[in-house]
Amino acid sequence: MTAPDQITYYFIMKHVTNFGQLAQNADGLLYDPQVRDAMAAFMAGGDTLRLEAAAAARSAHRSVERLRTHGSEGRGLSAGASDVLIRLRTLGEAGATLGDLARSAGMTPRNATGLVDTLEREGLVRRDPDPDDRRSILVRINPAGLAWLDEYRTPTQRAMAALFHGFTDTELHQLRHLCLRLVQNQQRIATHLAATEGTNLS
Repeated sequence: MTAPDQITYYFIMKHVTNFGQLAQNADGLLYDPQVRDAMAAFMAGGDTLRLEAAAAARSAHRSVERLRTHGSEGRGLSAGASDVLIRLRTLGEAGATLGDLARSAGMTPRNATGLVDTLEREGLVRRDPDPDDRRSILVRINPAGLAWLDEYRTPTQRAMAALFHGFTDTELHQLRHLCLRLVQNQQRIATHLAATEGTNLS
């Protein structure tokens, strides 16, 4: 896919959403007629299945994030800040540098700094000097942060149970697998483009 194709594809995917009335095909599988019509016009008669799947994945992601954001903001944090807090809980007293946090969360150092600033203002994390590197700062979760996550756990479990209502364990395993295959393909594309065109899609 060339750079102009990538830009066109991104524009189409950004502005097509599948929040309309859903329908079922002959096999009982859901699809969005509005998205299908838009993709058919864009493809000028070509196959739309992959574009429809991409639009569905994008809308599913937004659905999950809306619910997560609603739950975390109701407790004073964005979904991104709560993700950082969960990562810091896993690390315990070892903590993490801002650079390590950014890399593990797939965000820019600037965004990681902003989220840590928010968490520190809320009294949920602390910044400590790195004993192994005087130029570096370690971010660690504190007892208030642990308590915040304990309070957030049950509402999160309830929200995810509601969102995935009707899914079997087999379907959830398959959904996870398919989503991560998309991630793997995107990583391969980003690596290829970075090597051939100096473009980074990560």
